[in-house]
Amino acid sequence: MSSWFGGLGSGLGHSLGQVGGSLASLTDQISNFTKDMLLEGAEEVEADLPNSGRKEIEAIQAILRSENERLKKYCTDLEEKHEASELQIKHQSASYRNQLQQKEVEISHLKARQIALQDQLLKLQAAAQSVHSGAGGVPITTAPSSFGYGISHHSSAFRDDDMDFSDIISSQQEINRLSIEVSRLESEVGHWRHIAQSQGTQKSDQSEICKLQNIIKELKQNRSQEIDDHQHEMSVLQNAHQQKLAEISRRHRGELNDYKERIEELENLLQQGGSGVTVTDQTKICEMQKTIQVLQTEKVESTKKIEELEDKIKDITKKLPSAENDRDVLKREQEQLSVEKQQIIEQCENSKLECSKLQPSVMEQSDNVAEKGGILPQSSSVEEVFRLQQALSDAENEIVRLSSLNQDNSLAEDNLKLKMHVQALEKEKSLLSQEKDELQISLSKLSSEYEVIKNTASTDMNLNLQLHDLKLNLESKEKELNQSINEKKILIAELEELDNQNQEATKHMILIKDQLSKQQSEGANVIRKLKQDLDDEKKRVHQLEDDKMNITKELNVQKEKLTQSELSLSDLHLTKQKLEDKVEDLVDQLSKSQKNSLNIQKENLELKEHIRQNEEELSRVRNELTLFLNQDSNSNFKDDLLKEREAEVRNLKQNLSEIEQLNENLKKVAFDLKTENEKLVLACEDVRCKLEESIAGNNQISLEKDTIVETLKREKEQIEAELFQAEKKLLEEANNYRQTIQELSNARNLNTSALQLAHERVVQLNQEKDFEIAELKKNIDQMATDQQETNEMLASSLEEQKQMTQLINEKEVLIEKLKEKSLDLQKELDKCSQALIKNETLRQTIEEKDRSLGSMKEENNHLQEELERLREQQNRAVPVTEPKTLDSITELESEVSQLNIIKNHLEEEVKHHQKIIEDQNQNKVQLLQSLQEQKKEMDEFKYQYEQMNVTHTQLFLEKDEEIKNLQKTIEQIKAQLHVERQDIRTENSDIFQETKVQSLTIENGSEKHDLSKAETEKLVKGIKERELEIKLLNEKNISLTKQIDQLSKDEVGKLTQIIQQKDVEIQALHARISSASYTQDVVYLQQQLEAFTMEREQVLAVLNEKTRENSHLKTEYHKMMDIVAAKEAALIKLQDENKKLSMKFESSGQDMFKETVQNLSRIIREKDIEIDALSQKCQTLLAVLQTSSPGNEVGGVNSNQFEELLQERDKLKQQVKKMEEWKQQVMTTVQNMQHESAQLQEELHQLQAQVLVDSDNNSKLQVDYTGLIQNYEQNETKLKNFGQELAQVQHSIGQLCNTKDLLLGKLDIISPQLSSGLSLAFQSIEESLGTDKCAVPSETSLFLQQEVEDLRKSLQEKDATIRTLEENNQKLSDSIAASSEVEKKEQTDSEIKQLKEKQDVLQNLLKEKDLLIKAKSDQLLSSNENFTNKVNENELLRQSVTNLKERVLILEMDISTLKGENEKILEASREKETEYQALQETNMKFSMMLREKEFECHSMKEKALAFEQLLKEKEQGKTGELNQLLNAVKSMQEKTVTFQQERDQVMLALKQKQMENSTLQHEIQHLRDKELRLNQELERLRNHLLESEDSYTREILAAEDRETKLRKKVTILEEKLISSSNAMENASHQASVQVESLQEQLNVVSKQRDETALQLSVSQEQVKQYALSLTNLQMVLEHFQQEEKAMYSAELEKEKQHTAEWKKKAENLEGKVLSLQERLDEANAALDSASRLTEQLDLKEEQIEELKKQNELRQEMLDDAQKKLMNLVNSTEGKVDKDLMRNLFIGHFHTPKNKRHEVLRLMGSILDIPREEMEQLFNEDYGGVTKWMTGWLGGGSKSVPNTPLRPNQQPMLNNSFSELFVKFLETESHPSIPPPKLSVHGMKPLDSPGKRKQGSVVPGSFKDAAELRTGRRTDVNPFLAPRSAAVPLINPAGFGPGGSGHLLLKPISDVLPTFTPLPVSPDNSAGVVLKDLLKQ
Repeated sequence: MSSWFGGLGSGLGHSLGQVGGSLASLTDQISNFTKDMLLEGAEEVEADLPNSGRKEIEAIQAILRSENERLKKYCTDLEEKHEASELQIKHQSASYRNQLQQKEVEISHLKARQIALQDQLLKLQAAAQSVHSGAGGVPITTAPSSFGYGISHHSSAFRDDDMDFSDIISSQQEINRLSIEVSRLESEVGHWRHIAQSQGTQKSDQSEICKLQNIIKELKQNRSQEIDDHQHEMSVLQNAHQQKLAEISRRHRGELNDYKERIEELENLLQQGGSGVTVTDQTKICEMQKTIQVLQTEKVESTKKIEELEDKIKDITKKLPSAENDRDVLKREQEQLSVEKQQIIEQCENSKLECSKLQPSVMEQSDNVAEKGGILPQSSSVEEVFRLQQALSDAENEIVRLSSLNQDNSLAEDNLKLKMHVQALEKEKSLLSQEKDELQISLSKLSSEYEVIKNTASTDMNLNLQLHDLKLNLESKEKELNQSINEKKILIAELEELDNQNQEATKHMILIKDQLSKQQSEGANVIRKLKQDLDDEKKRVHQLEDDKMNITKELNVQKEKLTQSELSLSDLHLTKQKLEDKVEDLVDQLSKSQKNSLNIQKENLELKEHIRQNEEELSRVRNELTLFLNQDSNSNFKDDLLKEREAEVRNLKQNLSEIEQLNENLKKVAFDLKTENEKLVLACEDVRCKLEESIAGNNQISLEKDTIVETLKREKEQIEAELFQAEKKLLEEANNYRQTIQELSNARNLNTSALQLAHERVVQLNQEKDFEIAELKKNIDQMATDQQETNEMLASSLEEQKQMTQLINEKEVLIEKLKEKSLDLQKELDKCSQALIKNETLRQTIEEKDRSLGSMKEENNHLQEELERLREQQNRAVPVTEPKTLDSITELESEVSQLNIIKNHLEEEVKHHQKIIEDQNQNKVQLLQSLQEQKKEMDEFKYQYEQMNVTHTQLFLEKDEEIKNLQKTIEQIKAQLHVERQDIRTENSDIFQETKVQSLTIENGSEKHDLSKAETEKLVKGIKERELEIKLLNEKNISLTKQIDQLSKDEVGKLTQIIQQKDVEIQALHARISSASYTQDVVYLQQQLEAFTMEREQVLAVLNEKTRENSHLKTEYHKMMDIVAAKEAALIKLQDENKKLSMKFESSGQDMFKETVQNLSRIIREKDIEIDALSQKCQTLLAVLQTSSPGNEVGGVNSNQFEELLQERDKLKQQVKKMEEWKQQVMTTVQNMQHESAQLQEELHQLQAQVLVDSDNNSKLQVDYTGLIQNYEQNETKLKNFGQELAQVQHSIGQLCNTKDLLLGKLDIISPQLSSGLSLAFQSIEESLGTDKCAVPSETSLFLQQEVEDLRKSLQEKDATIRTLEENNQKLSDSIAASSEVEKKEQTDSEIKQLKEKQDVLQNLLKEKDLLIKAKSDQLLSSNENFTNKVNENELLRQSVTNLKERVLILEMDISTLKGENEKILEASREKETEYQALQETNMKFSMMLREKEFECHSMKEKALAFEQLLKEKEQGKTGELNQLLNAVKSMQEKTVTFQQERDQVMLALKQKQMENSTLQHEIQHLRDKELRLNQELERLRNHLLESEDSYTREILAAEDRETKLRKKVTILEEKLISSSNAMENASHQASVQVESLQEQLNVVSKQRDETALQLSVSQEQVKQYALSLTNLQMVLEHFQQEEKAMYSAELEKEKQHTAEWKKKAENLEGKVLSLQERLDEANAALDSASRLTEQLDLKEEQIEELKKQNELRQEMLDDAQKKLMNLVNSTEGKVDKDLMRNLFIGHFHTPKNKRHEVLRLMGSILDIPREEMEQLFNEDYGGVTKWMTGWLGGGSKSVPNTPLRPNQQPMLNNSFSELFVKFLETESHPSIPPPKLSVHGMKPLDSPGKRKQGSVVPGSFKDAAELRTGRRTDVNPFLAPRSAAVPLINPAGFGPGGSGHLLLKPISDVLPTFTPLPVSPDNSAGVVLKDLLKQ
């Protein structure tokens, strides 16, 4: 399912992506289109393109919807068929289960007997061995094992194979044989028993024992051989079923080979029949060939029709590959056969006509034919063809029969047989094609032979007989040809249907793709236009605040949608709860079955005890066994029943597999339907251009709902089926267990060993059943998980639905309202300011949260203080109240923890608000950036609002659940009230009722509290616990009052006893007086009498007071009852208020808690008052007792009796004091609670105010929603009104044009008549209008003046009308643009007002005209003053007339343009109206689809309820069986109806319908009988079905026989066919009428039966009520036993857990030990390596120490050398080396003249002479040697150490001085001794002073250097080394053998004035370095 849903989601996502792109392009097109319509008005052709495409799409959509409805109807029909088949299968399975139970009982009996006999054998053999001396018999223990092996093999063989009926018969024979052997063995057992008994008295030889042992071994061997043989036979039987199909195919092949041989024989006969044919027959042969071709064309047409029918059939089989569809396919194949039969009949008619044509030519030869009739049969070929057809029909019948036999086994076998049938038909097709070729060859041969026969006809007349035979053969062969061609074409059509379907499907997909591409292109054009339109209209928009109003409207709409979705969610939750209740019921049933198994085990233990008791009766049982052996002959029949039962078990398993396959097939069909629905939804999305995404979302939601509903249906059906099976299994197991118990009780008279074995078997069976029960539990758990997954799917689908609805609203708003958005910065700043206001509101909310946090902290402090007070009270309180204070302390601590949790939640909310503030700041920046970012922010806000809505829905659901729980608790409380009122009436009504009222008020408080959040729920729990304490105190009060009442009753009883005693004494005194009259005694007795009368009066007074108190208590009780009724009414009101508050606001929990605290405080105060009243009652009772006691003392008699009462009074006073102390403690706690409630009340008032605000908002939102709906309807009406008004405007424009023409004509008339008399006319007109100053001078002037004024008025009216027309046009354009915007409230209202105010505008225009007339009169007054300027005014008037003409022309142009625009607007409005109508239709269709889906859901719920009722009826006893029988009868009736329809299709159903009518009448008569005959009715119906199937097959065979006869009598039967078809139709109509009447009668009978069933059910319910009382007692006993067992099992599980934990610890320790050992090995290896390293380190350290010693010696030498060097430097400072100067001097003269300046430069560089001075010296004239010498020698006193010249350094005269000098340095650079390698410790930095010293060299170092020279010479090259090595600052130890080295190679000191050392890279050579030095 998950992969399927994923694929579905991906496909929908892809399609939605395409739809989104198309929608974007579509919006562009719409914008372009509307812009062109409004601005240019020229592109009218483009408007027609989307309408045409839309119409095409609507037509396609209508076709697809019709197809979808047809498919839905078809699916419903198939579902009904499926349900009918399921009912049939259930009925059959019930019958099979009953048989199974019987067989299992018989098997258990047989097993018990067999085991008992084997045990007796073993014991007799053991007894026979033990009788002898015991010399060596081995105990025979292998027998039971071997026998068990055999039994196991038998059972496995029976279980594993799928045998046929014949195989079952063979196995039954084998069972009979084995039962005979068992009887034989039993006889042998009896024989050996007698021998053992005889040997008990007479000890025989051991030879007989040996013989017996040998015989036993032989018997064992024989038994093992028999077991092996039986296993072999079973394997053979298993293979037999598979071989049957192969045998059928072989038979078919053999029959085909026989037919081939017959055809060959016929061809040989044709070849033998040689001559006698005339030439005239050639024309007839040609005609026959033509007729064959005509028949072939007709066959092609018929095959095309057949192909179409088979296409439909295959579509259906693809959808529902089930058994019913296979039957339908077979029926359709029968219809095709009937069509083929009709075709064959027509062919036969044509061939008969041709034969009749050929007959005259052959009549002469008929005599010879009559003579030689026995030689060749006349209709041999025809009969051969018929035989072929019969063989085909036989093969088909065999296949049908096999399918009918194997339908119960499996549907898979049906499919295999259909495949085999198809293969056989293909083989037949190939064979028939070969036969056709052979027949064509034979036809050609026959034609040639016919000519030969014609030529030789005159010669040989005897051949006429053969010719006639050949003609007959020709006819038969033609018929065979036609049949073969038909069959070949049918088979070819069947093979090519799949290819055609694939091609058609591909073509259909290609067409759909082309249509979609076209629609996409059209949509893209429309979207481009809409985008242009949007861009134009964005510039016109000036209001962003309207967006906010619209967003609020959207939010309101979404809230309403959320409420709807919440209702749907609640419905789904209810269905989920129902399913969970069902699962729980089933789990309870499983637990009951487990209890039954436990009871069975207990009974087994009891049976073991019986076995122990019965061991003493063994000797008597052995004698009875002989009689028992005679009865074993009946076991054969039971073995047979055993095998039958196993076969039936297999059949049931196969039926279950078939049912599962049916369910899977239905799932596949549902998936196909879903894919088709998706295609339809995509087509609908293409239709709706503007709302594509929204409609796609709706379709997706509907599809997902369908999928979820269907998956839930199927899962529910599967669960119900599996639960039904589990129940049946459990019932069967229970019956089996009961039967085994009965068997054990019957068999306890048998041997103890046999009983033990039986008990072990039963225990094994119990274990197996326990395993099965565990598997069933696992299945139930899996189903529960599946159900949870489906619920999660539902939740996800609902969330997606919400998201899609919000997307729909957003897209509608964006499409309709992007036209009004502007880019002005001022309005963006307004929006930013509003966002700041929102931020301020959020900050205020945060501050409120902070305040609430502070209040919560204060509450925490108060609670802590209360905790301390409670602890102090705990220390002070009486030990009775200590646990209560502890509980209150723990409760307060829990409340503190809960308040901390609330505080944390509030802090998290504060953080969340801060995050929201940051998001809003970011949104401000985005608003300032661009309008697109504003859109994104809108989306973000909407997403946040969705999340809030989701949380709201969750909270609402939680509160609904809480309300339901509260209602349940209230109902329980009411029930308890009803019960307790009856108890209260007997005694102590008032106090107990007060406690009840208290509990009610407490629960009322808890109800209010439950409406709040989860945190306050915990607080209310603590309050409830305190209320429980109050209840306990009230109960103590009640007990005390009861004790007081009992004391008063005891006192009354004592007084009555005293009175009785006194009466007895009085009687005795009377007797004394009567006996002896003593006067003194009489006086004394009279005094006593008076005293007693006084006491009696006192007692009566006490009794009267008690009665008064009782009456007073009764009145109080009635008052309390009234109070309780008032409290209940208040409760109901509070429940209503709680519901309202829960629907209004979510966070009102804290205020509710405060209200509950206030209510609790009030309740506690009332309880205090009640306690005071109780204490007063106690005091009054004590006062009564005190008043009664002195009265007795006054009498002076029996005062001792009242002292006890006084003592009891003192005790009661002490108890009352204790109660008062306890009351004070309760008051302190109540005061603390009041402190808390005072704080909570404030929060409650705040929350109530918020709730009121929210309720007002909700009401406003509802009003807005209704207003929007009304506006939408008003807009539709306005569009129609606009059309009417446009027509009126056009009419008024025409009238204005007419008036304009009239005015122009009048102006032309008036213009020449204007003269100087106009002033008088003006004056007269002025006087006439309003002034009345002047008189009328002349009639002409009046006329002119009136004409001028009329013209001006008409012009003004035209101007006004033009303005109004322009305004109307603008309004129309605005209204048309706004008509698409359904939710714009203000604009639509304004447009409506404008439309309504048009009449007001016209009236205003009239008033304006009057005002204009007055203004013109004023102007005329001014013209009287300017009377002198008449001529100028006349000229101005002429100019004005010309201007008016021009203006009128302009107005005509404007009117024409306005007409065009109005026409365009009308067209656009019509298009919009069509679009609205289409959208309304789509909305209606979607609403209808949703209603249909809801109806489907409702129907599925009803079906589920029906299934539950079926389950309940099955649990009930006889009523369930009756209902099953009735369902079976109904299923049988449905089967009969289906058979009638099949026979109508085959046109042979008249007789069958009559038979069925008769059977229906019999059934009605049987139904009128009593209930006892229903079982017989079932059996009769089964037999009738078998008979009907047999008659059906017989009728098919008879029909085939009739076909053979009909082919002989074709000409006769043509007329009869027509008449018979009419008769059949009439008969079918009559039969249908009869069936309807019979069904009505059946309904009447069923009603009567239902009434009787109701009476039965009433009686059975009474019986069940009696049975329930017994079962309840049994359940109580079982419950005690189960609790004991549960204790033992819990202790065992604990011990097992302890052992498992210790085992885990041991394993962990072992793992640790292994890891430690590995670490030890690694550590040892590391130690070995470390020891080696330490040895090496020791060696290295020794070497290091030796090297350190050498380094110290060298260091001392270095120090000495440096000291000497410092001394030398100090001594040689200011001196010059003589050798150096001498060598330089001599070298200067040896060098050539051109290179001597280089020597001088070198000398100057040595003597630190700057270059400038050297260049001056070179520039000056070389003044001789003396000057140079004096300058050289006298220049300074610097000295250098001596450098002796070596013999290899002799100067060469040919070389330059520089080259010689370089060579000299190179030779001197090689030291004689390389420098020693210093250790790490001897190394020092370069600047250290120790390295600047040098002393004399010790000779030992020279020895060391000489030793190291050979190995280290390559390392030493100062010119190739780095700077520190090449030019060392320390001594390089490079001394020659002559002492000191060269000057240039000596270390450089700070004192020497030589040049600075250069950094030399190791890559540079020595020559390069020296050249660089020379350059300096």
